[in-house]
Amino acid sequence: MQSGTVSREAAQWDERKAPGLEVFEELARVAYAGLPGDFRALTGDIEIRVAEFPDDEALDALEMDDPFDLLGLFEGTGLAHDAAAGVTGRLPNRIWLYRRPILDYWAEHDETLGAIVSHVLIHEIGHHFGLSDDDMDAIEADAE
Repeated sequence: MQSGTVSREAAQWDERKAPGLEVFEELARVAYAGLPGDFRALTGDIEIRVAEFPDDEALDALEMDDPFDLLGLFEGTGLAHDAAAGVTGRLPNRIWLYRRPILDYWAEHDETLGAIVSHVLIHEIGHHFGLSDDDMDAIEADAE
């Protein structure tokens, strides 16, 4: 490239910023909607939340020191494990996506941000239900 010329791709990024929490929430909703319906049904009513980083309580519970090591977290009880259907006063199922760790992962890998968000959602739900990595890979392939 000649000095002073900018590629079209570089020009597109010239004024862009890393996506904020609102954009991440939208990416998560789109990714979740693209998951197979029977897989989504395992979660019941679910909230998808985005935070910059996991809180200290989550890191302590998982015995993790580095907040960049946790991309997402499932909190709650899925329908497959719900022996107390109809119980009131229980918090809804929730998946947390952690923006900064996901952005850090994205910067180090050759994947789209949307694919990474989808991957984190699948793995958080899948790990909660004890699915194997092969099962989750098949779900990811079905989601694409």
